[in-house]
Amino acid sequence: MDISLALGGGGSKGNSHIGVLHLLEQEGFKVRAIAGSSFGGMVACFYAAGFHPEEIEEIFSSVDQSRLYDRVRNENPSLLGLSGVSKWLDETLGERTFDDLLIPCAVTAVDLRTSQAIVLQKGLLRDAILATIAVPGIFPPLFVEEFELIDGALLNPVPVALARSLAPSLPVVAVTLSTPLGKPPRSVPIPLLNNLPAPLVSSLSNLRVTKAFDIFVRSTDISNRRVTELLFQIEKPDVVICPDVDEIGMLDKVSVHEIAKLGEMAARAKLPELKRAASWTSRLRRSFFGDHN
Repeated sequence: MDISLALGGGGSKGNSHIGVLHLLEQEGFKVRAIAGSSFGGMVACFYAAGFHPEEIEEIFSSVDQSRLYDRVRNENPSLLGLSGVSKWLDETLGERTFDDLLIPCAVTAVDLRTSQAIVLQKGLLRDAILATIAVPGIFPPLFVEEFELIDGALLNPVPVALARSLAPSLPVVAVTLSTPLGKPPRSVPIPLLNNLPAPLVSSLSNLRVTKAFDIFVRSTDISNRRVTELLFQIEKPDVVICPDVDEIGMLDKVSVHEIAKLGEMAARAKLPELKRAASWTSRLRRSFFGDHN
């Protein structure tokens, strides 16, 4: 049962993608192509590089999450840095490039200088990941040649069309981490406050700039959800998997194992749809009629 996979962004929520991959493999599905945005792009790169879901889960769970977002001197303006992430990627992926991948893979980014969506599928995996996870304002953009790259989820939260372009004859399974429209967006505390004493956090949380940051983040979340909904109407993924991760913040310190289980549960609930989408009759209909419903 061959499929193509589109993994959405969502920060810490993205660990649920690991569980989705585990369930798919367990049930005999073959991911022949994979695309991702933001955290989904990082998981996509690891999987396409040949890491099994169990290995990805172990690698992600063993990292010291408190050291990932260290800043270095002269780093581009941002609330947090990615020096810890960069070092971790060097240790885990090394000098792997897209040419080294076992299956077709692409991740998304946005160029600040042209306002254009950018597809990354050449060069170092490390650089592509640092670009696709660069949440604007929170993490620094990645400068590559004439591009100033930030988080691909800004314009393409779940890259369904990109996944379909990598394997046109296969059904696309989309994994979205967005909270459904209608539910209030979750407040996200300024990450810099995480390691401060509780009384100081309480005082700083009442500052005008802190409250403004909260409004900005929640507004961006609403926009992201709406973009996701509209793109799904246009791009029509064959199956949509929605892990129950609404209560998890983008930069929360989490148990990777627990979040992965949420992804596995969500994928299991979609098994009948997954099997129908991957059936030979569905593939035949897509081949002749281009039906992606």
